[in-house]
Amino acid sequence: MILYAVAVLVGLGLLGLSSSIRVVKQFERGVVFRFGRVQPAVRAPGLMLLIPIADRLEKVNMQIITMPVPAQDGITRDNVTVRVDAVVYFNVADPVRVAVDVQDYVSAIGQVAQTSLRSIIGKSELDDLLSNREGLNQGLELMIDSPALGWGVQIDRVEIKDVVLPDSMKRSMSRQAEAERERRARVITADGELQASAKLAQAAETMTEHPAALQLRLLQTVVEVAAEKNSTLVLPFPVELLRFLERATPHTAHAPTRTAEPTTTTTPANINDESSARHTQHTPVDARGFALEQSRFG
Repeated sequence: MILYAVAVLVGLGLLGLSSSIRVVKQFERGVVFRFGRVQPAVRAPGLMLLIPIADRLEKVNMQIITMPVPAQDGITRDNVTVRVDAVVYFNVADPVRVAVDVQDYVSAIGQVAQTSLRSIIGKSELDDLLSNREGLNQGLELMIDSPALGWGVQIDRVEIKDVVLPDSMKRSMSRQAEAERERRARVITADGELQASAKLAQAAETMTEHPAALQLRLLQTVVEVAAEKNSTLVLPFPVELLRFLERATPHTAHAPTRTAEPTTTTTPANINDESSARHTQHTPVDARGFALEQSRFG
């Protein structure tokens, strides 16, 4: 009977001892409530002993928590309807305040993140949402971090994941991008034409000073065209080349000039009664022997 009572006492002691021993993991911190009052000392990782019935341990996770923010519909400052979602990275900085000041700090951070995301959408323009992500992330982080510090939570970083635009806005942006590309292409083409015209003007000046360069360039063009196995070759003959050949050809001596005596023929008046005028015909001969006939009617 006595042995039975001792065994019961030993069992009760072991049960109480097991209920008062707790293990805190490396990524956790322990907050002890003694008769409902929080102890200022935070229990470090390892084995810890609690007072039975008096102490209650609450473990707080100190790891970085990744929480996705649901997509929020909003209207930007330039009146464009968008749908934006984000992700928040945060961790616990003060375990005592997390355990005492806020009931569910994860849910609280989620609600603050959603309202802050809506607010940042309304304050921004569409171009900022699409191109200035870094600045918006910093602004969103400051908006969430302001109330989170009072709860003992530290915001590590906030990232905007995706911006969903209406189909009509996508088509408008596509047309805008296409028009911008077309404008750049025309500017580049015009710039190329300007540079080419300047180079051609320099080449023309060089060919004017050295006419043989034009003939060499023409021969080079013939070689390039003939390399394509063409059976017919249409080659324009520039006037400048003719002038060059004319200047390059030596002048031949002309034959001596001969001047013929002008002859005068008189028509009798009785041959034709209606015409009483005299017809005079001069037949000069030039230096080369070709007869040029001129008639005068008096």
